[in-house]
Amino acid sequence: MEIELYAFKEVMARWASGVTIATTRSKATPLGMTVSSFASVSLHPAQILICVNRNASTHAAIEESGYFAVNLLAVDYLEWGVRFAGLRPEVTDRFEGIIWLTAQTGAPILPGVLGWLDCRLRHAFASGDHTIFVGEVVAGGVRSDGAPLLYYRRNWRQLEGQVLQPKG
Repeated sequence: MEIELYAFKEVMARWASGVTIATTRSKATPLGMTVSSFASVSLHPAQILICVNRNASTHAAIEESGYFAVNLLAVDYLEWGVRFAGLRPEVTDRFEGIIWLTAQTGAPILPGVLGWLDCRLRHAFASGDHTIFVGEVVAGGVRSDGAPLLYYRRNWRQLEGQVLQPKG
């Protein structure tokens, strides 16, 4: 027996996550999408994963290129999160006005993000309507300040700034 879709979505909406933009290229064209399904997989070798809907154009481009980058968004990049999530239908080129760089693979690295990881695709596992892409990290960088952009209960959020200390 499978969980009812609404119940599943309600439970998952209670999981706070950071917001990233996964990028790649199809030939010379940069492609990207907002991704919240992102995690560290391994330290040796350094690997991460992202989960991408198989219907997304970015999905086919990652398979084709064999690389992707993950850009960690700060709160001051909310508009990019919205744009790359496809929530601005009038925007046909998600990279318009963004001067991006590359590191080792050729995947677009977005300027001013909290951090970025440039990856070579190592594994792809089909699961439901998504593919789990595991990338071996070949380069990365961070910004020295800023607060993360979060997504929780279907809303964009930010930390309140209070650091909690565990007892003991």
